Amino acid sequence: QVHLVESGGGSVQAGGSLRLSCVASGHTDRSYCMGWFRQAPGKEREGVAFLSTLGGDTYYADSVKGRFTISQDNAKKSLFLLMNSLKPEDTAMYYCAAEPSTWVSATVCYHGTREWDYWGQGTQVTVSS
Repeated sequence: QVHLVESGGGSVQAGGSLRLSCVASGHTDRSYCMGWFRQAPGKEREGVAFLSTLGGDTYYADSVKGRFTISQDNAKKSLFLLMNSLKPEDTAMYYCAAEPSTWVSATVCYHGTREWDYWGQGTQVTVSS
């Protein structure tokens, strides 16, 4: 129903920045919770940043708050993650995800969504010290 394609990953030195993109196609005329997740080797998947397409409310994990910014384009066809002040511990595979939702609050997207229906393929982010 929804196809997500990610891009923008790469290698960067600590303190640098990257901007990840996730382009959506298919049934995108509905409202969604959108999320960015990451998974590092030996660790479980971690929710990073979330956005409700009903108004653009956002929510961030404590580990990235103040450094990362989640956003969408005006047409709500693309999701972005601006990553500033990157640290080696940010190294991970990053995934975007979508879940049909009528929630306005991105906080509810984070706490209330048990299963995310749609996932991108992932893009690798590597931060060197």
